[in-house]
Amino acid sequence: MVSKKKETHPDQFESVENALSKTEHYIEENQKSLTIIVAAIIVIVGGYLGYNRFVMTPKENEAKTQMWMAEQYFERDSFNLALNGDGNYLGFLDIIEEYGITKSANLANYYTGISYLHLGEYENAIEYLKQFESDDKMVAPIAYGAIGDAYTELENMNEALTFYTKAVNASENEFTAPIYLMKVAFVHKQNGDYDKALDAYKRIKREFPNTTEGRQIDKYIAQVEVLMQ
Repeated sequence: MVSKKKETHPDQFESVENALSKTEHYIEENQKSLTIIVAAIIVIVGGYLGYNRFVMTPKENEAKTQMWMAEQYFERDSFNLALNGDGNYLGFLDIIEEYGITKSANLANYYTGISYLHLGEYENAIEYLKQFESDDKMVAPIAYGAIGDAYTELENMNEALTFYTKAVNASENEFTAPIYLMKVAFVHKQNGDYDKALDAYKRIKREFPNTTEGRQIDKYIAQVEVLMQ
């Protein structure tokens, strides 16, 4: 059997040539614009890398150095010195103001909020803790929980419940989740929602039986069941 060769028509070559010509024509016409775009990308990328290297990194290092002493005061429960500094080293409030674009300033929001919570300045605690951003599985729940504590002190139980719930959902680990589930249950009890309080207690019993909260949860379950009668 003789194989048939596929014929190539002249109009096919013409179509390909036309397509190439149009592409070449477009490049020629827009060469200046394309060059500007490429140059702009290079400038943007180079500027970003340069900004990080020559501005952000030195500023971050400086902020860490300045904040070291404030952290020491915080650990010693010297919250006023931690917030305002000691005259030689900056306090957390100064770090936030002077190094606002750094990770250290973000962390200073957390320290500031916790400090104000200990000092009984609950509205200030809420303000700074809400500015703190973190996806850390330990720190994020504690920050949400601290906001809940501040709202509890202000007797705003609805907002307290919102943030205790966020604290539970931020990381369902055995270290923080049972603590904030207990606080969720507490708020529900305060609001008279005993069935929801019971649900929170039973979740601790079911999911976190080996924690401190889990080992004593039967007592709380019994108490709320009495209230439901």
